[in-house]
Order: sequence, then C-alpha cells, then structure tokens
Amino acid sequence: MTVLKTSMRNFFAHKGRMALSAVAVLLSVAFVCGTLVFTDTMNTTFDKLFAVTSSDVTVLPKAAKSDDTPQNGKPESVPASALAQARQADGVKSAEGAVSSMNVTVVNGDNKNMGSTTGAPTIAGNWTHNDLRSMEITSGHAPRGPTEVMVDADTVDKHHLKMGDELRTIAVTGDFKARIVGVATFKVTNPGAAVVYFDTATAQRELLGSTGRFTQINVTAAAGVPDARLKQNVSTALDGSYKIQTQKENADENREGVGAFMNVIKYAMLGFAGIAFLVGIFLIINTFSMLVAQRTREIGLMRAIGSSRKQVNRSVLVEALLLGFIGSVLGVAAGVGLAVGLMKLMSSMGMDLSTRDLTVKTATPVIGMILGVVVTVLAAYLPARRAGKVSPMAALRDAGTPADGRAGLVRGLIGLVLTGAGAFALYLAATADKASDGSLVLGAGVVLTLIGFVIVGPLLAGGVVRVISAVLLRMFGPVGRLAERNALRNPRRTGATGAALMIGLALVACLSVVGSSMVASATDELDKSVGADFIVQGQQRIVPQAEKAMQDTPGLDHVTRYKDLSTTMTSSDGKAEDYEITAADPTYAQDLRRETTAGDLSAAYGTNAMSVGSEYAKKHHVTVGDTLSVAFKGGSTAKLKVAAITDDDVAIDKGARYTSIATMKKYVPASKIPPNEIMFATAKEGRQEQAYAALKKAMEPYPQYQVRDQTDYKQELKDQVGQLLNMVYGLLGLAIVVAILGVVNTLALSVVERTREIGLMRAIGLSRRQLRRMIRLESVVIALFGALLGLGLGMSWGATAQKLLALEGLKVLDIPWPTIIGVFIGSAFVGLFAALIPAFRAGRMNVLNAIATE
Repeated sequence: MTVLKTSMRNFFAHKGRMALSAVAVLLSVAFVCGTLVFTDTMNTTFDKLFAVTSSDVTVLPKAAKSDDTPQNGKPESVPASALAQARQADGVKSAEGAVSSMNVTVVNGDNKNMGSTTGAPTIAGNWTHNDLRSMEITSGHAPRGPTEVMVDADTVDKHHLKMGDELRTIAVTGDFKARIVGVATFKVTNPGAAVVYFDTATAQRELLGSTGRFTQINVTAAAGVPDARLKQNVSTALDGSYKIQTQKENADENREGVGAFMNVIKYAMLGFAGIAFLVGIFLIINTFSMLVAQRTREIGLMRAIGSSRKQVNRSVLVEALLLGFIGSVLGVAAGVGLAVGLMKLMSSMGMDLSTRDLTVKTATPVIGMILGVVVTVLAAYLPARRAGKVSPMAALRDAGTPADGRAGLVRGLIGLVLTGAGAFALYLAATADKASDGSLVLGAGVVLTLIGFVIVGPLLAGGVVRVISAVLLRMFGPVGRLAERNALRNPRRTGATGAALMIGLALVACLSVVGSSMVASATDELDKSVGADFIVQGQQRIVPQAEKAMQDTPGLDHVTRYKDLSTTMTSSDGKAEDYEITAADPTYAQDLRRETTAGDLSAAYGTNAMSVGSEYAKKHHVTVGDTLSVAFKGGSTAKLKVAAITDDDVAIDKGARYTSIATMKKYVPASKIPPNEIMFATAKEGRQEQAYAALKKAMEPYPQYQVRDQTDYKQELKDQVGQLLNMVYGLLGLAIVVAILGVVNTLALSVVERTREIGLMRAIGLSRRQLRRMIRLESVVIALFGALLGLGLGMSWGATAQKLLALEGLKVLDIPWPTIIGVFIGSAFVGLFAALIPAFRAGRMNVLNAIATE
C-alpha cells in the first residue's frame, strides 16, 4: 500500500511532465482502436448488405464466383428452363430469375460517368421481388419497358439526377438509352455502388446479349422449410447441374472477397500504429529516465529510511502503469472518434458508411488497453531498474546519477555488432540473384540496422552533434556553444530522442527512394521500348463499340488490339500450369519493342505460333521450335509452336506469352473472345497532334477509358506513385508527431533538470532572448541529428530495395534529392517548433527562485 501511495503521489506531483508521454500512448492506442473499429464497421456494413440481398437459396452457373470477372464481358448465366425446374422443387414458395452485371458504365446526358469514384462497382440488372429485401421504391415506379430505368437514391443525390433524365448504359453488347422513371432507396447502408434497374427483357437482351437467360435464380422457401433442406430439394430438381447456395453460403462467399481487401487495409494501418508505438517507447523511456535522475536524492532518502530496491522499482513501474492506463482509456475513446472521422471522410469521397453501423467489439478496447499498458510498463522497465540501483548514499549527493561507463561500452559494442550484421544483410540482399530470396534478407537487414542504430545512437551523438554544431551553431557564438554542450551533456538521452525521429524519417527516405526509382525506371523503359504514340485503357475492358470508334479515327497509321486469355499450358516436359496468354495484332511487335534471346518475335504472330518468356523457357527447358499444348478457357486445345523467346529482364510485359488474335480465334468461339484489355495506336508520320485530338474526340462518348500519349502516361504513373507515397507519408505522420512530442518532453524535462543552472546563467548576464535561443538551438541540433541518421539509413534501405527491383526490370536508381533535402530542412523547423513551449517556460523563470532550487 505504501508503494502505491508513493507512486500516486509522485505521479500526480509530476503530472505535467507525464502529459506528453500520455499523449503519445493516447495517439498510438487511438490509431489501433480506430483502425479496428473502422474495419469492423465496414465489415458490418457489407455483412448486412450481403445478408439482405441473398435469397433463401440461390441458383448460380456452375463456374460462377463472387469475385470472378467474365472473360468475354458477359456474366455467366443459366437458362430459363432452370427457373421452371426450380419452381417445381418441394418446399419452394416462389422462384424468380435475376439478371445482374458489373461490367457496365452508365453516363448522363452530359456524358459524365455516374459510377462511384472510389472503385465501387456500377451494378445493372432487373428489378425483382428479392430486391425488396434491401430496397424500397421511394419515387416513381419500377421500369416497365425498354426505355425506362430506375436508379438508387444515393446516385441520384450525388449526381443531381431527376425524374425524366436520360441515361446511357454502355455494355459489351452495345449502348442503350433509357429515362429515369423511379428511384429506389437502400434499407441498409450502400457502401458506394451505383445501381440501375431495367425490366427483365431489357436486362437480358442488353446485358447478356440474349433473352431467356438469367445470371441467377432466387428461390424463397415455403413456411417452415429450412434453407438446407430447400437447397437439397432444389439441387435434386436441377439434377446437380448448377451451383446452389443457401443464404448464409452466398453471403459468406460475397463477404470473403471483401474480407480479404479489408484485411489488407487493417493490417497495413496496424503496421503504422506499431511504428507509432515503437517511437512512443523512446519517449516513455526518456521521460522516466529523466524523472528518475531528477529524483535521485529523493530515491536515496527512501532507500535510507528502509525502502528496498524492489519497492523503489515497483514504485516507478506503478507510475508507468498509471500512465499507460490513463493514456489507454483516453486512447480507446479517441479511437472511436477517429473511426467516425474516417467514416465521414470516406463518405465525402463517395463510399457511404453510416454511423448506425458503428461496430465496437468487446475485443477492441481490451486490445487497446492491454497494448497501451504493456508497452508503457515495458518501456519504463529499464528506468525502473536504474531507480532500484540508487544507493542510500545518493541522498548526500547532488541530483543525478553518474553514467555507467562499462554499460555504455557494452551497449556500444552490441550496437556496432548489430549494425554490422545488418549492413552485411543489406549487402547480401543487394547482390541476390532472385528478388524473392533477397527480400527476406532485406527485411532482416532493415530490422538489424534499425536496432543497431538505436543502440549505438548515444555513441554517434557525440560525433554527429559536433559536426552539425560546427556547421550551424558556431555563428551564434557562446549561445551556440552552450546549446551544443547541452545536447552533448547526456548522449544517451540525445540518442534516444533522435532515434524516435530517426525511425519515421528512415521510412520516409526509403519509400521516397523506392518510389522515385520506380517512376524513373518505368519512364526509362517506356522511352526505350514503347513505340506506340497513344495508349487507351480503363478500369474495365474496352467494349467493341469503343474499339470500332478507335479504329475509325482518322490520322492513325495502325491500331493494335491487346487481349488477355486464361489458358492451361503444357510444356514439352509434360508439366501443365495455368497462365495468361496475350493475343495481339502483329503490330504489337512495333508498339512494344521486346528483345528476344532466341527466334524472331514477329514470327510468334504467325499461324499456330507463340512466344514465351526466357524465365519460362529456362524453367521448362523450352527452345525455339518446340510445340506447347495450350488449352484456352472457354475454347479448345491448340498445339502452338514456339517461334520466339523474349528477354524477361524488363518491367513491362515481363514473362508475357504472345500469340496472334487470328490464332486465338481458331480455338476460342466468338462468344467467348474477351474484349480488349488495352489498345495502342500510332499516328501517321507528322500527324501526331491531329491524330491525338481526333482520337480523344472519338473516345469522348466512352468516359470510362483514358486516352494518353507517352507524356500523359508517364505523368499518370508519376501521379499514381505520388498519391500512394502521400498516403503512406500521412500514416507515418503519426509516428513523426509522437517523435516531436518526444523532443518537446525531453526539452521540457531538461529545463526542469537545469533550473538552478539556468538561474545562475541568467544571474551572470544571459538574457531571456539568449536563453530561449539556446534551447531552440539545442532542439534543432537534436532534430537534425535524428534526421541525419534517419535519412542516411532510409536511403541505404531504399538503394538496396532498388537492387532487388532491378531484378524485376526496374533498373534505374533515382535519389529524390529535393525531397531528402526538404525533409532535412523541415526537421530543423520541427526542432524549432518543439522548443517553443520549453523555451518560453525557461524564459519566464524567476532568477532567484531558480538559483534557490535544489
């Protein structure tokens, strides 16, 4: 009880000094809990949606999958005869055929895409009784003919549609127009999909290309008939020819695809939360180390009057427990608020998430509390041990404990060994023959060098701080020298404070180098290998009508079609594997200049011919002239002669297998031939500008596709990488904020530690302005120390990662010096910002009171 009382008294006596550490715990726990609540809420939203949209039993085509994109752009379907058979099964109350397709684009009268901007699909289908489970008609009526369409209320609101507006639907079977006659509102949250409904005959004809077929059959059970028995009865009636699922099975399958995507988001965000926790550990260690040092005499008196080492140790750990508990409680609450904020943000971007579905599982606050408390207590363990070692004689000395030289030497040796081992691992990764093997070694190298730098930081602090000071602080005269000596006074503290900033900036530098190298490599390869003037592509395959518009564009020398098909290839060694094969026009050999290691690539576009990549050829001992058995999905099996082997030391089309569209048509029925994945075009000599303008105009009716020349394509690539990096930098910002709090806390506690010293300096003539400048300069030096280590470490990681990317064809190492220099200069401003409050408080000290401080 005495230990608890002492701990409580000390904790609340120094609550101001604990505040920033508590904020670090709060932020880290909030990020973890916010991530869990946000992803759990998204899962709940989709669970409710899938549960209400699934009928008691669903009959689907045998090969149908929830996440399967149809090769020919038309959904798999079942005949209307299956509907009649399902209705005859025992226990069936009703059955109806449904048509649904996500391979469509809907545009308004201004040719603007009505689809989601967040990647959610546009869903077109027929209106059925099953849709009443999830939607209700709130305006107008359901479509009754080929010129009528009903739209979901969210899409109407987002795009300011009204009754009577004409919409054009673009499907692989052609374009068709209809006017809005009704609006349907979701009864549950719609995560962002745009939904349009037609009458059944129109949906069959325009989406499937033929009447008398459905994408699924929705079966409703009679009263008292369980879903499992109904499934068995329907399966018997249909003779097992179709895929039949209960409501739960259908919902689970739909949920599975979404769940995989959500797990990627969840674990990525939790990874950044882990980084923030790691940085927070340094803040907590520093806080308790300085508090223990400042209370040395107090602890010595406690030992002198009978407190044991264990009691002193437990006293500090109880303070850490209180800190972790309070920070975690506040963090859990802040995490729920963060999740709501993320939901609002996603809603503003087009993915609607309702707070009605806010899901806070019991495990979420428990995980947050345990994580926050355990991390805080573990971080305080080393300072607590040092507190327990304070002897009773310390009560007779000035505050502060002498450094343990032997411990520092052991620490330095361990740090150097780990750093050396990490550097060797990075060297092995950079010289690896396979990217898959090198990536594991790279991970080990990153971890070892990071830990090594953290441990060896106090040793590096002396030399690095002196160099920085020589460059930056000498111009400030005596004040600059005082700032330098303050930063050097406790190398362990400076090293730990700088290490917190180092971690975040090392990751920033690494990702900047990797991202910049990827863009530079892709740009270099585009310059060397892409011969086409224009590239047309979108998120969906290119529909035939858009293909025709492109081919009819004036001023083009040639247009190249490019299709991907799923196949099973059997090599001469008898091994069968699933591969994608690219069917293209012979002009593709001009549009993408691929080097060959054997044979002539143009011959691969001949009759019953193909090419393979060098890696495949090496793996299966394939040579030019060999014959491969290629079974096309939806078609027959072909015997194709290998006419060329392409060099796989590239990034674009690495490992691609080429054949001609003419060859593909011999073995794949016209109804199964897929639309183009992408198309290329080359202008006639001297007519590039005119052809570019004409091509853009020709593709205007199809806003789902983008027309780019090589300059546009490079800029698009750069923008995509930049957006990804900005998102990552934003997530890393949490760790950097925690690191800034660490600098603030270190300076604030060091000001308290040096109260008497500051009073004496003020008494002998140091002005308030000079005092504040001294603290600001000290903060800048610490921040730049952390930045220098972090940027250097991050660039070495990035350069090593680029060596592995070079094995995948991305061969150009590009160091983004403007970014690196900008981050380094920004770190100086971080130091200035972090010093504002400590410097202000130091300047306001009463000189006499400060001198009288023990």
